[in-house]
Amino acid sequence: MVKVMLKKIFLLWLLVQNSVNAQDSIPEQITVPAGNRPVLSAHAQGDQIYQCVLNEGRYSWKLKAPDTDLFDTEGRLIGRHYEGPTWEYKDGSRVVGRVVDKIDIEPGSAISWLLVEAIAHKRKGIFADVNFINRINTHGGLPPLEGCDSNHPGSEKRVAYVADYIFYAPE
Repeated sequence: MVKVMLKKIFLLWLLVQNSVNAQDSIPEQITVPAGNRPVLSAHAQGDQIYQCVLNEGRYSWKLKAPDTDLFDTEGRLIGRHYEGPTWEYKDGSRVVGRVVDKIDIEPGSAISWLLVEAIAHKRKGIFADVNFINRINTHGGLPPLEGCDSNHPGSEKRVAYVADYIFYAPE
């Protein structure tokens, strides 16, 4: 019981430390176009799943998909982020996106910050009108440095990461 309570307190502390605000300093390269407003901010905690692939005679880790939970600023689970890339809110609404631009804020220690454009929606709800997404404040999630070779084609590795996502809709 005490262990569970401590885990919840720690998670809440992490969320407060990393709470996202749409007014965070977002580099111009990944700034959402004018005419859009933030409708939701979420903290993500989960994994980037990498797969060992052979590409042009060389083995390397390729991103397969994220597998991530989304939390509100109070630490409540509000959705998921998974292959597509797809974001799904607790109301069942979904948005699928494609990366428009990226910037490496901490090369060598964290995955890129992103500007993502929505390309598909499913179901009515909070994500039904989302047309852009920013991924910011990333920590971790980089591909493994070793273990992908001719003995391991198709193998997968999970790498933990955290990030903040800001979802935008037209004004």
